[in-house]
Amino acid sequence: MVRGWQICGAAGMLALAAGGETVFRRSMDRVASMDPAAAASLYAARAVQLVYEPLLEFDYAARPYRLVPGLAESLPEVQSNGLVYVFRIHPAAQFQPDRCFGVGEGGAARGRPVVAEDVVFSLKRLADRRVASPGAWLVEDTITGMRGFADASLTGAATDYAFEVAGLKALDERTVRIELTRATHQFIWYMAMAYTAVVPREAVDFYGEDFGSQAVGTGPYRLAAWRRNHQMTFERDAGWRGWAVAEAAGKGSGTQPFDQVVYRVIDDSSTQWLCFLAGELDFLGEIARDNWDAVIGADGALASGLSERGVRLHSMPTLEVAYVGINMEDPVLGSNRALRQALNCAFDNSAWVRFLNNQVLPCDGPVPPGIEGRLESQFPYAFDLEKARELLRTAGYPEGIDPRTGRRLELTLDLGRTSQDIRESTELLVAFLERVGIALKPQYHNWPTFLRRVSGRQSQMFRIGWVGDYPDAENFLQLFYGRNVSPGPNRTNFTNAEFDRFYEAACRAADASERDFYWARAQALVREECPWIFLHFRRAYSLCQARVLNYVPSDFPYGTEKYLRILKPGY
Repeated sequence: MVRGWQICGAAGMLALAAGGETVFRRSMDRVASMDPAAAASLYAARAVQLVYEPLLEFDYAARPYRLVPGLAESLPEVQSNGLVYVFRIHPAAQFQPDRCFGVGEGGAARGRPVVAEDVVFSLKRLADRRVASPGAWLVEDTITGMRGFADASLTGAATDYAFEVAGLKALDERTVRIELTRATHQFIWYMAMAYTAVVPREAVDFYGEDFGSQAVGTGPYRLAAWRRNHQMTFERDAGWRGWAVAEAAGKGSGTQPFDQVVYRVIDDSSTQWLCFLAGELDFLGEIARDNWDAVIGADGALASGLSERGVRLHSMPTLEVAYVGINMEDPVLGSNRALRQALNCAFDNSAWVRFLNNQVLPCDGPVPPGIEGRLESQFPYAFDLEKARELLRTAGYPEGIDPRTGRRLELTLDLGRTSQDIRESTELLVAFLERVGIALKPQYHNWPTFLRRVSGRQSQMFRIGWVGDYPDAENFLQLFYGRNVSPGPNRTNFTNAEFDRFYEAACRAADASERDFYWARAQALVREECPWIFLHFRRAYSLCQARVLNYVPSDFPYGTEKYLRILKPGY
């Protein structure tokens, strides 16, 4: 490893010198669509928010997290005890030139200013049943009258979007008024999510079914090229109104933003590692298990060979929970709570943490540490093989034997990646269930196919994670809310009237202590029902090349490449 590292390092320095210093390159998973309404994955949200902007965004460096204006000129005016939000669009906000707006002299594509009606259109479109956005839950029962629009969108009554939504009004060209069905403390976070980014109706109409392959936004970069399953290239829009603000968060007058951002699809973690060592990638978002000892020394610090090259190590706890989802509509698992509990008791979390080089924390529920309202009591179905076997007997599968066949119970697990780390950790999951007599059969897919299977309720079990959209317990517990079933974020299709009552009561509560009371009861119920096998909470470790300045790790890294800097020539 050391010898290959030294050779790749020398090659990398030559590549940097010859390859143009204003291109930021990183590995990313596949993006299925550039339509904000379809931005269901972390990877899609990252790509979307390079080009499109929501009304608000996360402050790049502030911790605890807080919001700052995005497409809006300022934070909203909140009225009527939290029922009404008034946003004003930034006066310099412009959609990038595109042929959907027509052409001017010389055949050059036109752009146009963003107006309040664009916000109205985009939020209605999120609720349009024909669009089938997994983000519809953000607005459907939150904005007054939006449920009626959503229902009418399938009947033809709202196909032209002239259908009135009482709680969504353009007061003038730059002012939008949003009235909520109830005061919802987390609503303001919704307005920073990729789903709520503003799109122009002209582009949606012009490109039709091909809209997701285009990108007509207002943000700092434009989609310049997209070779699906291979590479996405974004070019800096020098006319973007926000560069002065981004520069203020940069590293001073001797630096400049990157002119291009390149996302490369590299499935194999070993190949990602070699590309980083060779200088072909500027950022490595995950350190593979097999490379851990080459990156991190026994003292927990960055290995000397990397630090001498100026490579920087970043680490932080994350708002990410990893789990195996159980399709509650599956005839074997959905109606058999004892079987689901047994699967959790068979999961050896200590062995799992060791396997992952102690980069993760044991998971005891859906809400990560550090989130207000998290339930801290002991998980009743933590690793316990004897309890797992007892629960299997209760479930009707003594020693894992299916009485209908006389053979071992066989369950299938869908996976959306085929990397070595995923395969090896899946083998460990298989071994855990073998201990109690269950045969787990992995089925590997590419990411878009995997998402289609999960959203289409075709999976029996599936391994996935959830990265918090905002730092609130509601964002994790909405994964179990009955109205959010697939294709929404409730991918397990868990429906429980009692949970829904707790969830709705917490969302209505104005007082934090009352809210936390209901959150605790909701979490206790989820722990008892076990619609997930609870895997882990992740701690993020990432590497940056020396030439990349001003990188700040974040749970919300969407569109943040605009803050990265590189030294200007001559500095």
